[in-house]
Amino acid sequence: MVTLQSASPDRLPEEVQVLISGGGPSGLFLSLDLASRGIPSVVIEPRTSVDPARPRAKTTNARTMTHLRRLGLADALRSAAPLPVDYAQDVTFCTGLTGPAAHELRTFKQAFQLVPGRYGPQPECGQQVPQPVLEEVLRAAVSEAPLVTLLTGWHVEDVAVHPGVALAGTAVPGTAVPGTAVPGTAVPGTAVPGTAVVVADGAGRTRTIAADFVIGADGGSSAVRRSLGIRLEGGSAALSNISIMFRSKDLGSAITLPPAVQYWVVGAETAGMVGRMDLADTWWAIIQGVDAAAASVLTDEDAATMVRELVGAEVDVDVVATDPWTARMLLAPGYGRDGVFLVGDAAHLNPPWGGHGFNTCIGDAANLAWKIAARLAGWGGPELLASYGLERRPVAARTIRDAANNGEALAYHFADPALRSTGDDGRRARQAAYQALAVKQSEFDSLGLVLGYTYGDSPLVVPDGSPVPAEDPIRYVASASPGALLPHAWLADSTSVYNLLGQGFTLLADAATLGGMPEVRVFTPVLEAAARQGIPVTVTAVGPSDDGTPMADLWGADAVLVRPDQHVAWRGSAPEAAAAALSVAAGWGSSADISSQHPTQYNETQYNERDSRVSAVIP
Repeated sequence: MVTLQSASPDRLPEEVQVLISGGGPSGLFLSLDLASRGIPSVVIEPRTSVDPARPRAKTTNARTMTHLRRLGLADALRSAAPLPVDYAQDVTFCTGLTGPAAHELRTFKQAFQLVPGRYGPQPECGQQVPQPVLEEVLRAAVSEAPLVTLLTGWHVEDVAVHPGVALAGTAVPGTAVPGTAVPGTAVPGTAVPGTAVVVADGAGRTRTIAADFVIGADGGSSAVRRSLGIRLEGGSAALSNISIMFRSKDLGSAITLPPAVQYWVVGAETAGMVGRMDLADTWWAIIQGVDAAAASVLTDEDAATMVRELVGAEVDVDVVATDPWTARMLLAPGYGRDGVFLVGDAAHLNPPWGGHGFNTCIGDAANLAWKIAARLAGWGGPELLASYGLERRPVAARTIRDAANNGEALAYHFADPALRSTGDDGRRARQAAYQALAVKQSEFDSLGLVLGYTYGDSPLVVPDGSPVPAEDPIRYVASASPGALLPHAWLADSTSVYNLLGQGFTLLADAATLGGMPEVRVFTPVLEAAARQGIPVTVTAVGPSDDGTPMADLWGADAVLVRPDQHVAWRGSAPEAAAAALSVAAGWGSSADISSQHPTQYNETQYNERDSRVSAVIP
């Protein structure tokens, strides 16, 4: 990497293939994903350093850890994380943390996919880690990536967006609807060479950079989004919250409850959350349900008092930082056009309940990276980039809905003075609270939301008419239905089936269904189609899982075509259908033609049995 920190204008590049506005988690991840595919990029980031006193996101879920694994960064993040997974995996609701009045109300086990040892639903389990630590790991990786230039001390002011065709189903007035083109305008999702990006430094100096693709990863006040004329739509919570980072030498030894990654304190006067930042003396707290005006004038002394009320003891509290905020439920009506795209908070603002916001941002970047790389390499078709918003916007909408629902049941909603009482009144109140808190399960046991999203309506997948598991935020049913995430399995040699996936597309075939023939011979039509169009594809035979389950049972088909982002594009048995599906998945054609020419022979009984066997539900 070339790091240009507060560089003078003459050191800035004049032309780039990909310019990323914003060097937070989604922008840095996108640059690294592109670099892994041979695509150089320039990241413009105003901050010259990462502020460790603003932890914000703390939950890296199993899906994001698997994305990081793909880039070789999962182990680095776990090593840097101040809280190992073995320390604690639970979220506990309680009346306080210390003394005889600290009653445990309900505990959610293995929250946020925190599972020590080998994890089943993905090759990686979740990890609790503050966002600044994650950013430092990504910056370190960027420093070793020769195809990434990180330019700090500068920000994007404006993007000269060429008029053309909108993405994600939203047409610019006077232009074509998605899937068509008006003479003289861009095909949906294509880059407009030489898009002008105006960048500026803190001194007000400006420079214009020409870019083939521009990515707005610049947060909720995105300059790139403003340049597109797109406004976030939605609402905000009625009350605010206050994040407090503090140090306390006494708190750890004073806690009388079992270890937890989060303690939710249901207090009559002060309610919220407390958790360790590390295994030393650094902690975080979120005071919930605070008046916005009061939050804006909070002093450190006020914050320390709130922390003591929350934990229930006069422990030492050294306030490091406070950060008042209000949960927002905002979503962009479109994710970009004409080679200019929005990712992460620039496209959606999620409430933090459930820890999905940052993880949704990484999901955006992972979806977009391979598509940009394919277009620049020449093998991606005209429909490829137009699918980005079509696929990712529904995921964000679903995530926002679930997080907003959880925001209707915060700690103070369960407050009752009787919860700390002794005797029958206290026991009855705590039993009632235990029952009422069942509503919080989807916030902590959200595997259905984390892994169960699907791109089934995307033009890049070939539907097979099979039943699709119902959406459920808690229950995840592993399915190879086209558009779904490839079901994970540990193989007989204790390696993950994800280890077999190539950089491009991967055709996985159940070895037992090949009749003893080499997989490359059986699926010669796939390799021939890939060679004609220059599409990277790997064909691999797979044996049974380590419990003896044949892959055909797991997939509901003899073979699956897996996209570069680990989602299934097609499943079936006919090599010719797989070859045609490859073209569709690369953005070159329509799935309707394939479905009519190569109808899938689907065994519904087999599917139902498979679903019940591999369904994964975190209790």
